[in-house]
Order: sequence, then C-alpha cells, then structure tokens
Amino acid sequence: MLQASEHETVMPLRTDLDVLKVRKYGKELAAALHFSNSERTIIATAISEIARNTVLYAKSGCMHLKLIRNGARRGLLIVAEDAGPGIPDLKLAMQDGYTTSRGLGIGLPGARRLMDEFDIVSEVGKGTVITMKKWER
Repeated sequence: MLQASEHETVMPLRTDLDVLKVRKYGKELAAALHFSNSERTIIATAISEIARNTVLYAKSGCMHLKLIRNGARRGLLIVAEDAGPGIPDLKLAMQDGYTTSRGLGIGLPGARRLMDEFDIVSEVGKGTVITMKKWER
C-alpha cells in the first residue's frame, strides 16, 4: 500500500488479492466513520465491483481511498484509475446486464446505485477514472 499523503491511501490493483486488500481497507475506513454494518458491506461491494473491473479489463490500476468532509458531513472518497483500453460506450456500459465478459453486467450500474455519488470518465486507449462517494447519514 502506497501512502499518497497522511489522509489518502493509494492501493495497487493488479491481482485478485489486491481486490481483497482494497475491499478490506475500505471497510475499515467505513468503520472508522461509524457506518453501520450494512453500509460497510455496501461500500465494500462497490469497491469490489470497481476494483475487479480494473483488474479484469485494464489489467492494472490503483484505487485512492480518503476520508472527506463537507462542512459537518463526513464521508469516504474512492477513486479508481487505470490506463487500460477505456470504455467505448459509457451509456451502454452503465446499463444493467451489459457485459463484454462472462459476468452478469451489474458491476458499474450496481456500484452507481450503492454509492451516494458516482462519476465515470473514460477515453478509449487512455483509460478510465471512476469517482465514488459515500456520506455518513
């Protein structure tokens, strides 16, 4: 695990083990923010889906995890980035059931539904950046 700053952690995404590590760390950060057990599971699921996609499609990348504030509100910022092939049709990729592999096609749209904020930017041949936030209730 690489420390980008004292408040942000950057973790590599190259293998299935990396996916498990980032999922576990995300759950630990969510616990530090006093998210409920079910909210921790939701956060871990969204992290897993995006991290798995990074390893599967881009072969490598990284995930940034950071505790954030907006006034009195606290939350968790998760940014996944890669320099992979990019997503040619974002609108199609965000539809339930669409997949270019053998998966169920629920990773990207599922993660979007699980998080409070979700943004994806992708350019063919340059890679993808996915930004997600979950706020304390």
